[in-house]
Amino acid sequence: MFKPIFFGYLSLLLTSTAFAQSGNAPDQAQLIQNLMSRIDQLERRVAELEGARAQATAAALAPAAADAMQMGVQADVTDSRPSLHIAGFTDINFAATDQPGVHSGFSEGQFILHLNSNLSPKVSFMGEVSFSARSDAGIGTPAATGFNAEVERSIIRFAQNDYFKVSFGRYHTPINYWNTAFHHGQWLQTSASRPEMTQFGGRFIPVHFVGSLVEGAVGAGGLNFNYNFGIGNGRSSVISRGGDAGDSNNSRAWLVNMFVRPDSLYGLQVGGSAYRDRISTGGREYNEWITSSHFVWSRETPEVIAEFANVRHESLTGSEPVSNSQAYYIQTAYRLPIAQKRLKPYYRFEYIHVPESDSVFQPIQNLAGSTAGLRYDISSFAAIKFEYRNQRRGPGIPRINGGFLQTSFTF
Repeated sequence: MFKPIFFGYLSLLLTSTAFAQSGNAPDQAQLIQNLMSRIDQLERRVAELEGARAQATAAALAPAAADAMQMGVQADVTDSRPSLHIAGFTDINFAATDQPGVHSGFSEGQFILHLNSNLSPKVSFMGEVSFSARSDAGIGTPAATGFNAEVERSIIRFAQNDYFKVSFGRYHTPINYWNTAFHHGQWLQTSASRPEMTQFGGRFIPVHFVGSLVEGAVGAGGLNFNYNFGIGNGRSSVISRGGDAGDSNNSRAWLVNMFVRPDSLYGLQVGGSAYRDRISTGGREYNEWITSSHFVWSRETPEVIAEFANVRHESLTGSEPVSNSQAYYIQTAYRLPIAQKRLKPYYRFEYIHVPESDSVFQPIQNLAGSTAGLRYDISSFAAIKFEYRNQRRGPGIPRINGGFLQTSFTF
């Protein structure tokens, strides 16, 4: 605002000089001298005013800058509240099967929202919410809603550095690979279905875990060693669910998960987990030990995922024999170098064995089954999957065949 004043007087000087050309030379010289003196005074005044304004601005910013330096962040006097980022996933399915009592037709998959927010440079929040269609919608008094809403994950994480992070919340239990690599969005995984042992709402492993985790990664000479240590509520009295509202007894669950990702073999991951809990179900209590291992080659050409888990149940009263239930699967896939690499055929074999002595898992049926399919990526964010399944649930039980079509996408 000061510079226009200066240029205004300069314009006046030029105008006056031009006008004075018609007068005497001494008068012209005196007029020019007076105007130059006035311009010098105005320039000094402008400099003084601009200097005073700069000092006032610096004084106003100084407290905010000092506070920002104490917080360990860059000085910023603007309002920097957390921003929430949302990503969505969903899928639509068609199924046709010869399983007795099961109808063919379309169904809506889960509608998933992933929520992420950075609360500070070292503190972050992530959440996952699902909406699942109900088969009993409109039934009962009051009438059941059309969808069930579920908080699948809700985690606040304090990251000191790559080596040490502490978090609290509701997790997908890190006791095998699939459960933490592929969450509820079906688009994330190659196949249309999850292996039976990691099924959401299943009983074989505790899919959800409420508590706290310490995790981190260390270079370890190119091995890239990763670890998770956790303590939490474990299973609820309904063992297919986590202890969201509290533990079912006074014994906490704990877990250890470790794996390596060598630099020299990009895409390879090898690791194992151990999980310990005391579960209360059906009015009885059992010690539960879960040990698992996995081998993953996550290159698209090829993709190999193999996992094994053993679940050991021991009655606290000793009235039942100790039981060990096993499950494993191996899935292979390969992205073909044709059709712009949009085609990815896959095959999975899976097996579950639950002995009759395992009363905790007795509702779980044995399984030996094959799944074959083809994934076609119609874009970078959407896919169509064709899948065939052939399963046998036990001796004397006819095999079940089914064909499935799924379109899944992220948005």
